[in-house]
Amino acid sequence: MKIGLWALTASVIAPLTAQAQDSRATIEPIPQIAVTGRGEVKVSPDRATIQVSVQTRAVSAAAAASENATKQQSVLTALRSLGLQNDQLSTINYNVYPEQRYEQGKEPVIVAYNVTNTILVDVRKLNQVGPVIDAALSHGANMIASLQFYASNTETARRSAIATAIEKARADAEAAARAAHGSLGSLLEINIGAYSPPPLRPMMMARVAGRVAQMDSTPINPGEETLSVEVSTRWRFIASQ
Repeated sequence: MKIGLWALTASVIAPLTAQAQDSRATIEPIPQIAVTGRGEVKVSPDRATIQVSVQTRAVSAAAAASENATKQQSVLTALRSLGLQNDQLSTINYNVYPEQRYEQGKEPVIVAYNVTNTILVDVRKLNQVGPVIDAALSHGANMIASLQFYASNTETARRSAIATAIEKARADAEAAARAAHGSLGSLLEINIGAYSPPPLRPMMMARVAGRVAQMDSTPINPGEETLSVEVSTRWRFIASQ
């Protein structure tokens, strides 16, 4: 009786094992072509940031700071008169440091104090960039540390770059399929990488405050920047028969 049961059990397991082996044998990898495409779109900046500094010097720290505060307040008032709001004007640096004289064999002597107060101006209309610079220099600022343009809304450009990247990936995949004597099948996978926004493009300004009244308004040309996106794709490859 025990022999009969064993024989029945073995007869059931054997076909199942054979089916599993047959199933594994029929699974074959799908021939694929993996391609990465890159899309680029030109973007016109619509905003700018400007670093405006007031530097003062006096024999005491208090005197230098007081003069600096008066001039910086004048600068802020002038910028607000152009329509800039408080959230567009922020202090990013305030520095007080002694100016020393060195003589051989003697201890350094403080001869003056220098105070620098720098504000960051967020300009949301490009036609205001020149007037902002001119107003700041006319009311006490004596250094424009940097001018940087940027695009505030790049979503439409990013999606356009994605479409371009996919088109390029498909074209490359089709070329690869033809070269391999086959054809391109359906899209199996697509991964959109992080996009590279247009970099902030710094411009150094070299205007002298004392000459502003004798010069025309500062000309500004933001130009264009490039936004790019990379897309990774996998396509089915259909081999020719």
